[in-house]
Amino acid sequence: MRYEDVYPVVFVHDLSTTTEFYSRTLGLDVIFRADFFVLLALPGESRAAVGFVLEDHPTSPPEGRAATPGSSVFLTLHVADAAEAYEQLVQGGTVISYQLRDEPWGQRRFGVQDPNGLYVDIVEQIQPSPDFWPRYGVSD
Repeated sequence: MRYEDVYPVVFVHDLSTTTEFYSRTLGLDVIFRADFFVLLALPGESRAAVGFVLEDHPTSPPEGRAATPGSSVFLTLHVADAAEAYEQLVQGGTVISYQLRDEPWGQRRFGVQDPNGLYVDIVEQIQPSPDFWPRYGVSD
């Protein structure tokens, strides 16, 4: 089997609002758009992508799914500077659902919710607290 690409696809209620949020608010590039599906990718050379599909479109898997806030999935966007991203989104009027903070496991992060209620974790890798990982049997 020869793979061409891999990306998650998330069910949504409102594709237009979702596209607007991820492209204008978070800065992802629209790679492909149809009336039932959009594929967005990170700007630059990385091009990691995520797709969004209307939950009631016939192309959805046969067993059906629904866009459910609080489901077992969330999206992580890894950024170079979380504090800068935080300020940019706050200045743009985005509601922050998890305030910027440094986590002991080595992330500076904050969170927002997309228009469908999907949690979006925005993280920067930083040095962990010296005592955090050794207590789990992990060393440098």
